[in-house]
Amino acid sequence: MKSIFKKLFGSKPVVTVVSGLPRSGTSMMMKMLEAGGIPPLTDKIRTADDDNPKGYYEFERVKQMDKGDTKWMADAQGKTVKVISQLLKYMPAEYEYKVIFMRRNMSEILASQKKMLINRGEDPEQASDEEISALFEKHLNSVMDWMAAQPNVSVIYIHYSDMLANPVPQVAQINEFLGGNLDTEAMSEVVDPNLYRNRKNRLKKDKVASN
Repeated sequence: MKSIFKKLFGSKPVVTVVSGLPRSGTSMMMKMLEAGGIPPLTDKIRTADDDNPKGYYEFERVKQMDKGDTKWMADAQGKTVKVISQLLKYMPAEYEYKVIFMRRNMSEILASQKKMLINRGEDPEQASDEEISALFEKHLNSVMDWMAAQPNVSVIYIHYSDMLANPVPQVAQINEFLGGNLDTEAMSEVVDPNLYRNRKNRLKKDKVASN
């Protein structure tokens, strides 16, 4: 889905947000924006691992927004911050938000999520793919409806596979969305299709082995 929803912004301070479902390419997008010239807001507590070899780009206090911890948002002005889709509705209303929302094929999200759970020693079969997929789709529809209804939120949807297949037009869209001052060449160079293909092949092999 490549639809772009734009709204007129007022005089509120602007924060750039990267969001999406788990395993949808949000960390890659954070790294791309950093290469493009927008520094990330991150505490580097969660370090790179086999599931995200280039880093997670997370800021732990984001996870406390539903508990009222939002004062840190002042430090996000002029930066990018990763916010999981479940927490978008807790972003304080006194800011304007430019949200880059990552989409990815549901089958790939589920396979990647299972692989990560296995790597952590957790049970990947706690719920069926059908149940998780239905929950994710319901959640996505709710989040997209919510963002479209917010006067202080503008959002662009970027598909992970489109980015991996041909980053140049996707990066151009993002650059336009964020004002046109990004280093688009550096952003495109961050995209690593080999990492995607290798991970996809590993997921396929793991799926065959488990059958």
